[in-house]
Amino acid sequence: MTVLTACGEAGRPALATLSARQALTNPPEFVEFESPTMRLELYREVARQSVVESGQAAQALVLFPITREGELLAAPGFDAKTDLFQSPDAGGGIQLVLDARYGERWPEDRRESLQGLSEREAAELVARTLLVHWGIQPEAAVQVDRASGAPYAVAYVDGILRINPAFLYLAAAYGPASMPASVQ
Repeated sequence: MTVLTACGEAGRPALATLSARQALTNPPEFVEFESPTMRLELYREVARQSVVESGQAAQALVLFPITREGELLAAPGFDAKTDLFQSPDAGGGIQLVLDARYGERWPEDRRESLQGLSEREAAELVARTLLVHWGIQPEAAVQVDRASGAPYAVAYVDGILRINPAFLYLAAAYGPASMPASVQ
């Protein structure tokens, strides 16, 4: 990873040359402190790629792998203008479990770059929105795991939803906080 030192940004990774897929494999802090414009562009890249991959067999690496009828597929894509923090019906009927089973816990401290939410709150909103968008109606509670550095954005496999926290920071770049005041 390139580090900018001549520009007075010592120790700060240069994400400008990274693709969204590469940004997902880095710790979420690398994405969190990027400019809102950069995060929004990376989010749009993820959305465009989700449409391209939609419905493909997930033999190759995809950004949103899901299991359907025993097959691993790329989930239905979403438009780059989709606010993943705003579920149409809030996914109210879906039960989520965000308590860590084995690995990483969802941080509960509020982050400005998550529209003032904690990672845990952002994960819940994104989980509900995507499950509704993908037409997944689980019969039991869905375990939502934190998957830092995963090569995907969000995966739904075997009833477990794994969310890459770096993706939350990209998704947060779209929405009311990213819109010019004249558009709101």
